[in-house]
Amino acid sequence: MTHQVHIIGGGLAGSEAAWQLAQRGVRVRLSEMRGGGGSTPAHQGDGLAEMVCSNSFRSDDDTKNAVGLLHHEMRCADSLIMRAGEIARVPAGSAMAVDRDVFSAEVEKALAGHPNVTIVRELVEALPNAGMTIVATGPLTAEKLAQSIVKATGEDRLAFFDAIAPIVHRDSIDMSKCWIQSRWNKRTDASNEDGDYINCPMTKEQYLAFHQGLLDAEKGEFKEWEKDTPYFDGCMPIEVMAERGVETLRYGPMKGVGLDNPYDTNEQHPQGRWPYAVVQLRQDNKLGTLWNMVGFQTKMKYGAQVELFRTIPGLENAEFARLGGMHRNTFLNSPSVLDRQLRLKSAPHIRFAGQVTGCEGYVESAAVGLMAGMMTAAELADNDWTPPPATTAMGALLSHITGDAEAENFQPMNVNFGLFPPLHDVPKKQRKEAYTGRAKADFTAWLEGLSVPA
Repeated sequence: MTHQVHIIGGGLAGSEAAWQLAQRGVRVRLSEMRGGGGSTPAHQGDGLAEMVCSNSFRSDDDTKNAVGLLHHEMRCADSLIMRAGEIARVPAGSAMAVDRDVFSAEVEKALAGHPNVTIVRELVEALPNAGMTIVATGPLTAEKLAQSIVKATGEDRLAFFDAIAPIVHRDSIDMSKCWIQSRWNKRTDASNEDGDYINCPMTKEQYLAFHQGLLDAEKGEFKEWEKDTPYFDGCMPIEVMAERGVETLRYGPMKGVGLDNPYDTNEQHPQGRWPYAVVQLRQDNKLGTLWNMVGFQTKMKYGAQVELFRTIPGLENAEFARLGGMHRNTFLNSPSVLDRQLRLKSAPHIRFAGQVTGCEGYVESAAVGLMAGMMTAAELADNDWTPPPATTAMGALLSHITGDAEAENFQPMNVNFGLFPPLHDVPKKQRKEAYTGRAKADFTAWLEGLSVPA
């Protein structure tokens, strides 16, 4: 098959871009280096759309949450990532989490079976000189290709560290010390009677000892090129959060509010009192055999992780399917080097998509890939492409990447209502619903008006 568009990178963004193009009749060559001579420090396999950090797409609430709204918009636009996510979904309260292996397999099956897609396992080491191209190599772009990008942009690469949370075998958790409950009893569905999270409670003394252990634990050494690289707040290592103050974790991933400890009851609290601190684990696969430690991304050495995490009540004999780790992420100074359609200003036949553009998060990465696919299809059809309104989640994210952010201080961003045009005339308590209501109406109108149908 002679391709019309070459997509480099088979992660969530590249896979989504390929799907959007193929569904519109465009012939795509999808190049993925894993399985073709390339690898990264974080990936474990060579499946398309492999999720290397959390297994969560975060909140699925499309009435009060910006990322939930982004889910809604992507579903309306026939997103492959959201379609595969529904098939691979596992319980996670009001969040959307997936079985990583099922999810990756569903994405690959859909693309491999599409008549307009050819998947090629190959390492691309330089930007093509000609031909319509989408670069969706993610935050772990291969070194030679990254050098080619730097040469084309004339900009130094920007980077931050991204840390990976540990995964625990469910049958190694001591449930005589833990209990299952979702915070405030918010569950994915009514059939999930108790809740979606395993909760490991800590007393004040246990918490303080654990906090000190985080400070004292042996950390991974930095390579020379990794020094002075900032962390992204959304994936802050647990021990770095601990360094910010003794109470930081209790107001972050270890907060005990909304959780009733059944092992700590009295007449005033027959259902159990809120623990001083808690470690939560979330189901990581459909079988329920693997659970990840929520918010416990870490750069501690493996031995230190095992020793310290086994001091957590209920995890004394924990067996780890994967320990935490960290890697360096790379992204463009997009407001400087990309135009409003994600094209490289110095080489407009090349578009970028996904995390390498400076968005952060699985869903955001896929959404940018979705838009890159739409843009490219419109360009091939010689049609004008109108971006989604800035009042929508996709539009707000695109605006941040391509120009609304200051280039001098550009940093990766999750989608959030702070990126949306403000609604100051709406009372604060009603503002989130107003943002989502406005966005849904505007997104529907935008989709209906596209020259290249969604």
